[in-house]
Amino acid sequence: MAEKSFKYVIIGGGVSAGYAAREFSKQGVKPGELAIISKEAVAPYERPALSKAYLFPEGTARLPGFHVCVGSGGERLLPEWYKEKGIELILSTEIVKADLAAKTLVSAAGEIFKYHILIIATGSAVIRLTDFGVQGADAKNIFYLREIDDADKLVQVIKEKKNGKVVIVGGGYIGLELSAALRINNLDVTMVYPEPWCMPRLFTAGIAAFYEGYYANKGVKIIKGTVAVGFNADSNGEVKEVKLKDGRVLEADIVVVGVGGRPLVTLFKGQVEEEKGGIKTDAFFKTSVSDVYAVGDVATFPMKLYNDIRRVEHVDHARKSAEQAVKAIKSNEEGKTIDVYDYLPFFYSRSFDLSWQFYGDNVGDAVLFGDNDPASPNPKFGSYWIKDGKVVGAFLEGGSPDENKAIAKVARVQPAAVNLDLLTKEGLSFACKI
Repeated sequence: MAEKSFKYVIIGGGVSAGYAAREFSKQGVKPGELAIISKEAVAPYERPALSKAYLFPEGTARLPGFHVCVGSGGERLLPEWYKEKGIELILSTEIVKADLAAKTLVSAAGEIFKYHILIIATGSAVIRLTDFGVQGADAKNIFYLREIDDADKLVQVIKEKKNGKVVIVGGGYIGLELSAALRINNLDVTMVYPEPWCMPRLFTAGIAAFYEGYYANKGVKIIKGTVAVGFNADSNGEVKEVKLKDGRVLEADIVVVGVGGRPLVTLFKGQVEEEKGGIKTDAFFKTSVSDVYAVGDVATFPMKLYNDIRRVEHVDHARKSAEQAVKAIKSNEEGKTIDVYDYLPFFYSRSFDLSWQFYGDNVGDAVLFGDNDPASPNPKFGSYWIKDGKVVGAFLEGGSPDENKAIAKVARVQPAAVNLDLLTKEGLSFACKI
């Protein structure tokens, strides 16, 4: 089969790949030196749009509108941009074998790609109920959301099942954002999740109570403390019912499952050091194999701020880790040094008329402040997390850009906070005076 050779290869065509390409361009990559190999059929795009505006009935987002790097206020990199820069976009191409010692990748079609330096940006794959042998989980109209093809299928079924019944399995990021998007489409939405409250990896019970109340006011039904254990289909193979562990059976025309993801590292097993489910890197995203870097969801890296190592699944880190790796590669070639990666964890979400941001770490004692009444016309509230007498994390719903900057600064600076009652009383003003 044909063999192609490049100085730099990025495997994976998601957010990290797009931001890495932009950074390579800034650093003066020469035409023909860089290739991006992606199993998706389109140039890198801002993945968060898929669970938000892509599904809206009006003002929908469509490509080329949200190609990277528009999500962070940068230039939109259309497919032509890569051509102009001499960057080869190798799309609809799945790599099935990676030999890191021989610096060789092999595609499903048998094509061979050689590289000098590799950036692993393979991201995550969704966890599917069929992986666990859940009865009937292969029925039609059971959807997952990771790629644009998944979103297109969901858009199509929304049109076909007007005013139909939707069951969302999972109460995390995807569950909350998709419940809102599908409710806006006038569908009858029920969320099901096993935890005592939604978004348990980040939200406290107090924060979650607001969102659950707000969603309920919008007509979203919430069933907590149980899981989907099976699905019944009609004669066409389309899902009709969701069976819950607690014995209840829910009618469903559409089921959307959002129960997490797994980093795509199988190709590299046994060839590179792993930790915490990801590929272990240093603060420049170098792996244990020379000339191999890993970024985004797949990287387990040193978190300087907390003096530990972590793996972060979020678009902000996908962008920034990619830029850091490229800067490190280019500075290494020039015999220069750059600063280590000093990441402040950042998560955000938008649904209905709501918009929250979180910075830092959600460990220690949490205090809630502000107006968190779900029936309030303009709710604005937040939370601080305090550990060892310092504020280590901050969350804000309904904040202005300046207020969001203030809570980011608090999480970075980690000011002292001894009196929790006073902190609750001061609320947002505490952050604004730091």
